[in-house]
Amino acid sequence: MLSVLRVHLPSDIPIVGCELSPYVLLRRPDLTVFTDDVPESSPVEGHFLRYKWYRIQSDKRAAICSIHPSEQATLQCLGCVKAKIPVAKSYHCSPKCFSDAWQHHRVLHERAASAVAENGNEEDEMFGRFDNNNNQTVSTLSTSQSLPSLTNGASAPLYPPAVTQRNGGETWFEVGRSKTYTPTADDIGHVLKFECVVVDVETKSPVGSSNTILTSRVIPAPSPSPRRLISVTNADVAAGNLDSSMGNFTVLSYNILSDTYATSDLYGYCPSWALSWPYRRQNLLREIVGYRADIVCLQEVQSNHFEEFFAPELDKHGYQALYKKKTTEVFNGSIMTIDGCATFFRRDRFSHVKKYEVEFNKAAQSLTDALVPSAQKKTALNRLVKDNVALIVVLEAKFGDHGVDNPGKRQLVCVANTHVNVQQDLKDVKLWEVHTLLKGLEKIAASADIPMLVCGDFNSVPGSAPHALLAIGKVDPMHPDLAVDPLGILRPTTKLTHTLPLVSAYSSFARIGGGLGYEQQKRRVDPATNEPLFTNCTRDFIGTLDYIFYSADSLTVESLLELLDEDSLRKDTALPSPEWSSDHIALMAEFRCKPRTRR
Repeated sequence: MLSVLRVHLPSDIPIVGCELSPYVLLRRPDLTVFTDDVPESSPVEGHFLRYKWYRIQSDKRAAICSIHPSEQATLQCLGCVKAKIPVAKSYHCSPKCFSDAWQHHRVLHERAASAVAENGNEEDEMFGRFDNNNNQTVSTLSTSQSLPSLTNGASAPLYPPAVTQRNGGETWFEVGRSKTYTPTADDIGHVLKFECVVVDVETKSPVGSSNTILTSRVIPAPSPSPRRLISVTNADVAAGNLDSSMGNFTVLSYNILSDTYATSDLYGYCPSWALSWPYRRQNLLREIVGYRADIVCLQEVQSNHFEEFFAPELDKHGYQALYKKKTTEVFNGSIMTIDGCATFFRRDRFSHVKKYEVEFNKAAQSLTDALVPSAQKKTALNRLVKDNVALIVVLEAKFGDHGVDNPGKRQLVCVANTHVNVQQDLKDVKLWEVHTLLKGLEKIAASADIPMLVCGDFNSVPGSAPHALLAIGKVDPMHPDLAVDPLGILRPTTKLTHTLPLVSAYSSFARIGGGLGYEQQKRRVDPATNEPLFTNCTRDFIGTLDYIFYSADSLTVESLLELLDEDSLRKDTALPSPEWSSDHIALMAEFRCKPRTRR
């Protein structure tokens, strides 16, 4: 007879919006084991599996600690309540938890007070109102205290609740009848129960005892704190609240951390539930959609995640998708999990004109054929071939004045998206890939009067040779990075130039003046390089690797997405964390096309 050997859940903590998919190990009558589902439509030896999910509805609903979401809250910050800060952020599991978090928690109070002082009611929705009293005022929660709604917009359960059993203060409501279940806002603070039983296909009666597992209490999905667009010319605005009727447009660049790389070995400080892909994908989607960028450049997007998740989900928000996956000469995993670069654009703002794909492996083959003796080709290719790619997209704007001097002329924009994923010791390979990309963009620029945007994770810190090439168009022949060149691919160094007038968008924070919050952001920029202090923050590394470069002769920067403060991230050790689901931070710039003159 078909029997269930084992049932368990991959994640200990269920999260609203993140699908729970139990692992069920089965044994056939011939004693072979398998994990495939056995629905009623395809029984095995006259038996199938029936699943049910229950919410254990205690008479005493529990609040969840905002710092340790697996713990029940015992304290509530009254300052947050008065300030109308999201109520989920006001709960703490112990006085020590609240005290330890106070340095970061008080920032919520300060931002709420600042918002009221600067904008009155305008920012109530984002930061709440506050009475300027920053005292550590807390309220002790009794275990039977009723709580305000902690909903996050999730839909109602698929099945109407049915009381199946009541024991003391506990009632079990049926909430699902499939193998998987996605917790809703109604489940927050409650334990879920999964039940699996073998059923006779003829009698429809259970055979043997049911297998059940209980989850921890369901927690709300932590969401990233709002980040503002800081004007480098005048007043700043909330991200996503731009007036798109103007000729401005926004560009986002974000390395989202491929699930293949998101391992507990690398990121052991991040809770396992927050490192799981079902959780991270929802959190990343919320963040990306919240920025409402006109153009979105993502790196480390797995092929299967692009096809099954990001493309269809962002399509719902009005984005058209383009994708280039990495090549597979070095990669030895599943073809579906190889990552690549994905570029999305809002269909109401742009239309697709042309797409170019850059495969650095092909460029490496051409280079070695031309420059490297036959006996050294294998060694050279082993060094150069890294499977990296770039996706270049030409878009046509559907908005704004395309130039009074050129009435009716099309406004095109060229957007390059890349991830230079090369080991730090291969400085020559990294510089060669960046140079190869720039020479390709030069050819496009020469064929059309077109603004350029170069976005991505270049794995190169400010001051490195790749950064110098991008930012100033050349590399000092005495630059220390040039000392590493065993194949001679960087010689003569005079060829390491380009003519594109590229400028790093975030260097605009070095301008004099600016809008609200500008001075705070200026402190988060390295004055020596005019680049952010960091865009990547892990336990073992912090620094800037990501950039948005633009052609300064045809575009001007209007505002920039605010940078994050290291101290606020260190409360969770580093990135990724429950709040931020990548080890990189997103960068976004608002651009305006400069008036064009007749040539």
